[in-house]
Amino acid sequence: MPAKAAAEKLPAQATKPKFSANALTVLKRRYLKKDAQGKVLETPQQMLWRVAKTVAAADTLYDSGADVDSLALTFYNLMAGLDFMPNSPTLMNAGRKLGQLSACFVLPIEDSMPSIFEAVKQTALIHQSGGGTGFSFSRIRPKNDVVHSTKGISSGPLSFMSVFDCATETIKQGGTRRGANMAILRVDHPDIMDFIKVKSDLNVLHNFNLSVAITDEFMRALAENGDYALINPRNGEIVKYQNAAKLFRQIVKQAWLSGEPGIVFIDRINADNPTPEAGEIESTNPCGEQPLLPYESCNLGSINLANMIKEGEVDWQRLGLVVEQAVHFLDNVVDINKYPLPEIERVTKLNRKIGLGVMGFADLLIQLEIPYSSAEAVSKAEEVMRFIDQQALKASIILGKARGAFPNFPASIYGRQEPNTPVRNATRTTIAPTGTISILAGCSSGVEPLFAVAFLRRVMDNDELFEVNPLFEQLAKNEDFYSHELVRRIAHHGTLANIEEIPEKYRRIFETAHDITPRNHLEIQASFQRHTNNAVSKTINFSHEANEDDVREAYMLAYELGCKGVTIYRDGCRDNQVLNIGKTDKKAAPAQVLPQKPVKRDRPAMLSGCTYQMTSGCGPMYVTINEDEEHRFFELFNTVGKAGGCAASQCEAIGRLVSLAWRSGMPPEPIVKQLIGISCHKPSGFGENKVTSCADAIAQAIRRHLERTNGHRDNSLVAQANAMFGACPECGGVIEHEGGCCVCHACGYSECG
Repeated sequence: MPAKAAAEKLPAQATKPKFSANALTVLKRRYLKKDAQGKVLETPQQMLWRVAKTVAAADTLYDSGADVDSLALTFYNLMAGLDFMPNSPTLMNAGRKLGQLSACFVLPIEDSMPSIFEAVKQTALIHQSGGGTGFSFSRIRPKNDVVHSTKGISSGPLSFMSVFDCATETIKQGGTRRGANMAILRVDHPDIMDFIKVKSDLNVLHNFNLSVAITDEFMRALAENGDYALINPRNGEIVKYQNAAKLFRQIVKQAWLSGEPGIVFIDRINADNPTPEAGEIESTNPCGEQPLLPYESCNLGSINLANMIKEGEVDWQRLGLVVEQAVHFLDNVVDINKYPLPEIERVTKLNRKIGLGVMGFADLLIQLEIPYSSAEAVSKAEEVMRFIDQQALKASIILGKARGAFPNFPASIYGRQEPNTPVRNATRTTIAPTGTISILAGCSSGVEPLFAVAFLRRVMDNDELFEVNPLFEQLAKNEDFYSHELVRRIAHHGTLANIEEIPEKYRRIFETAHDITPRNHLEIQASFQRHTNNAVSKTINFSHEANEDDVREAYMLAYELGCKGVTIYRDGCRDNQVLNIGKTDKKAAPAQVLPQKPVKRDRPAMLSGCTYQMTSGCGPMYVTINEDEEHRFFELFNTVGKAGGCAASQCEAIGRLVSLAWRSGMPPEPIVKQLIGISCHKPSGFGENKVTSCADAIAQAIRRHLERTNGHRDNSLVAQANAMFGACPECGGVIEHEGGCCVCHACGYSECG
């Protein structure tokens, strides 16, 4: 048992959580309390009890005689039974000094230097506390616009976005969770075309998700193949008229290339704004599912639908009870939260928004033997979410009668329509990505299909461990077609679609994200959206072969089906983009042609070259690159600080192999592309100075030498160094695109925190 663990005694009725081995690894790495030396100080049970006691204590604010211990046990068993999990900051920080329990924040940015840099400071404080931030940059005047105070011209919103990006990059290095941002720009802002294209260069805005705020006026112009007005936010004047179809084509093209920008239907979001007199919604949190007013925050939690099955049917009674308890839990969080800014506390408590969502939807369908792509799945999604939304409203009204409605209630749409029915929370339901907490709960993520039935997870010493969906494993054993060779094949293919020894019925039931069409994804998203107060975070997956017309159709379908936003990802699109960036500069590089029959060149007595000092996680690294008389790359040597053992020997091995390749005529670029971005557990630096491993440091040194030799940057290599897709930067596992975010199911890493 960890040090000091015995000091915390749990009640006898406390359920022992059945965390998987992977979940226990994630808990130890990210959630359990540690001392200054990194030694774990609590067990998973004690973590859950810490959270439950802290959250239950809020009841004493309304009833001095409240039975806090009994409620704490209820909350504990809710989490320990894996029926419900709050968002990560609550698990990490409840009952600890930091005490910041919310995941989602939106900050205002006005068109002035004081406002912009005050927001940068506030962003740093929020990220330091474990939250993510959303912004609308739509109020900032466009580039080249007049600045009367200085007689100069404006640099525009994109230039200021880079300041926020840099601040986030710095803050996230020391935090428990990565900082993440959402940048939104209205479609009628004069700089919208530049905003859409900005991530054509993968070197910029690594810490931002981008979304275009689409208006109803734009959609009308698009339907009529007409123009719409671009408006200067400084004075409200029309700058020019833009053809809607042309701009929409650019959004589609860029999303096809890189997965960004996403789109949010901002007028539709504001039509459902529960407190319109309190302000207009301009932005969402980083994954797009939580629209918020300026200075508003929201705490989220998700119900594990995989646990809500009894005798082959949805257990509505159990689900209703879990909803009631979860709403009580999340409302208490609003009160006990330690907010990073007083303005956020004030606005949050005026509206008391909570976001109760779901995870394990794919597991629920599997247990009901319903294919994800079927009409029955769409119907079941709507049935389940309608029930959750209705029960959440009932629970919020019960709390409202006991504790009072949220203070903005009289000015809200609820107050005007039902003044005698006090609602405790302005919103109750949100479908958020659940990348990490779904690992803890042992279920599928959010409302996504399975990302894989089996996958390979590499562990220490390069051992191979196959993770198999437990529902599939049990079924395959019961039906007598399970084997280790079958699992290996499934992990290799990523799907059951072409494995004929598995009965077709089960191949349909265990569909994965790439077995289903974008329409299937959108129909499920829309079904959940119809009964969700806020929005639904979901990734619409496309095959690599999908074209721009396919993306366009998906965007239009999302609008027609009533979605509040949409994020698409075409398989391998970031890799495709890397290969296509910077081609125009390639003529400047001297050609180094590989001989038809490679011959190892002899080493002359003297060679000249350069030595580059790199900073790696193992310490300073010195990489020497020598060239022959014809300025062809010839050999590479490297030394790593005082490192010994594997680090030094592996670096020496890389140096020898690279030298052999060069002496045999291979050009340097393929070597860079093979080594760059390889990750280990000890990354170093940030931005363009980030080094993810010793192998990556060697690749970065070769890239720098190429730049020095050629006199220009090869953007494709820089982009590959900074691309956040493919291998997990923490464990090297497979990155998946789920819920509008990038997650690793092997270790719990999430790009969005």
